[in-house]
Amino acid sequence: MTTPRMLVVLAALACCALPLVADDWPQFRGPNRDDVSKEKGLLQAWPKDGPKLLWTFEDAGVGYSGPAIVGDQLFLTGGRKGDEYLFALDLKVSPPKEQWKVKLGKTFTFKGNSWGDGPRSTPTVDGDYVYALAAFGEMVCVNKATGEERWRVNFPKDLEGEVNPEIGGPKNLGWGWSWAPLIDGDKLICMPGGPKGTLAALDKTNGKVLWRSAKLTEQASYSSPIVAEIGKVRQYIILTNGGLAGIGAEKGELLWSYEKKNKDVVITTPIFHDDHVYYSFFYGNLGCDLVKVSADAGKFNATSAYDNDDMQTKTGGNVLVGNAVYGSSGPGWTCMDFKTGKVNWTKKRKLGPGSLTCADGFLYCYDEDRGTVALVEADPAKVWSEKGRFDLPKKAEHAPNGKFWTHPVVANGRLYLRDQELLFCYDVKAPK
Repeated sequence: MTTPRMLVVLAALACCALPLVADDWPQFRGPNRDDVSKEKGLLQAWPKDGPKLLWTFEDAGVGYSGPAIVGDQLFLTGGRKGDEYLFALDLKVSPPKEQWKVKLGKTFTFKGNSWGDGPRSTPTVDGDYVYALAAFGEMVCVNKATGEERWRVNFPKDLEGEVNPEIGGPKNLGWGWSWAPLIDGDKLICMPGGPKGTLAALDKTNGKVLWRSAKLTEQASYSSPIVAEIGKVRQYIILTNGGLAGIGAEKGELLWSYEKKNKDVVITTPIFHDDHVYYSFFYGNLGCDLVKVSADAGKFNATSAYDNDDMQTKTGGNVLVGNAVYGSSGPGWTCMDFKTGKVNWTKKRKLGPGSLTCADGFLYCYDEDRGTVALVEADPAKVWSEKGRFDLPKKAEHAPNGKFWTHPVVANGRLYLRDQELLFCYDVKAPK
């Protein structure tokens, strides 16, 4: 006989049996797709030369994909000798050994490309499977233990997909498919772009199309989709060259849109919090927006809460910690009040512009020009309170306009930094 007490125990055990542990990093920008880790017990300051370098992997290939980390496996994509691969590394050994690799397609490039070859999208891990996107639009699902292919879809051939080519790249291709796959329940949410629908939901078990956003047919941007619930309606928020849009999770209907046309690259992933959506541009429309999305009897309305030019983020994304938004802005770094748009502080020329992630109350800031990494307190009352910095011990050869664009990742007490074929792993766990 099952008693109420036994039910409580069983429920607790079920909660403990989750496939991911708290410190894993299964997708782009982490478990909640916000680049804020829940991990604790990390170093609060770094030694003069930075944290301890545990290992360097030197065969990651060309590209800007970030690592996805689950348990003792790390997943990454890269271009090697003319082809793009998804590969898995065994983290139980140091330096890690490659467990398997799967060919995605030809290495992305085009005539006149001075920005860098290779894949741009971070893989996504869900249960026993990994989902990876090649820059030419090949989406592949493989078994994470063996690398055995489950299915693949080619966006331009199978779904008439298109990428916005504003400012660079070939027609309908631009700089390649760059957003990261999103798993939501049984659906793989992706952005093929084009006349059949900007957004698509695929059955994650076989790659079959469940729906397309027929009322929104823009070309794909470089920004990744996120999931949100507004007015008890589950939906996907995307940022394109036309602005923001909310797409219904069940049928792919256009629930709302907020026009903000941009004649340049759209890269940063939006942040959703308390029925508001925040995003920032550096290219084209300089500045940031906070958009309020309200719901009334199943109908949605998106209006501007503020629009200013005080946060101008290039490619490195923004993070929300408490009520403060942090990010690279123009020539420096800025902390802004999320609700009001008021600047808490700005620090110029302390560190070049770049990308960031947040863990245990600290920002890990990665300079896109020099490859310098700084540890900074995530505190709106302390102006650039730096607790250490270091430079990468070795640097890859870049394309003429290429930079250190891969976002830093903190997972399971380790800091991961990529520079093309070089992947570095540092110990950032505080001693007990």
